[in-house]
Amino acid sequence: MASLLKIAVFGAAGRMGQAVVDAVTAAPDMVVVAGVDYASSDQDIPWFTDTSDAIEMANPDVSIDFTVADAAARNALIAIESGVSPVIGTTGMSDAQVVAIRAASETSNVGAFVAPNFAIGAVLMMEMARLAAPHLDHVELIELHHDQKIDAPSGTAARTAELIVQARAGRPAIDAPTEKFTLEGVRGGAHDGVRVHSVRLPGFVAHQEVIFGALGQTLTIRHDSTSRESFMPGVLLAARRVREQERLVIGLEHLLFDQDIEE
Repeated sequence: MASLLKIAVFGAAGRMGQAVVDAVTAAPDMVVVAGVDYASSDQDIPWFTDTSDAIEMANPDVSIDFTVADAAARNALIAIESGVSPVIGTTGMSDAQVVAIRAASETSNVGAFVAPNFAIGAVLMMEMARLAAPHLDHVELIELHHDQKIDAPSGTAARTAELIVQARAGRPAIDAPTEKFTLEGVRGGAHDGVRVHSVRLPGFVAHQEVIFGALGQTLTIRHDSTSRESFMPGVLLAARRVREQERLVIGLEHLLFDQDIEE
């Protein structure tokens, strides 16, 4: 019988962390060996407050991180140095932090994984936007999240904009001119030339619309996560596959569609 995949959950007392603990516990092929957070929840797992202590004492194969950007970047480097493959769902890391994780992963030949969104439907939404982008010149994104989300735009919106820009191969999207503004910032921000609007309200979990416009028509692609459980199949898929990698992989699409890994 194959041994269980040993998982450490960073940010285990948070809402996403608790959902990860429940999902891993329910999976037949893996086990939570450490929950790392400043405070524990009522879940029956070994608890730690220090990342290095958790890795040294619990000896996990994979870490799953839903913390905050700076902590996630530090945790990933500590994990990789110890031969542990990090799966990172935390958004908002800087380019420099991602570059450092990539360098550590390549140097150590330890697989690492980052995804802006682990919901499989959201990944399909981004893929559909990428397919539409070369054919429709006007596009704007609206992302809607709960009021506790600390970064904007969301990692999903940023990644979607990047995919749209890449798919257009140097042809910028057409940004409708606005001659008069009576409220500053009302047209949202621009990410790689694509307009992005962020909504933060209680009652939302994670939602995004990609709206393309053309002469006499619009195309709207929307995804809604109505519970945090929607992210768990993707999280578990990444945990199962990250040890196969020898460097950093960004985006669940590489695992779902077996795309070439360019990152």
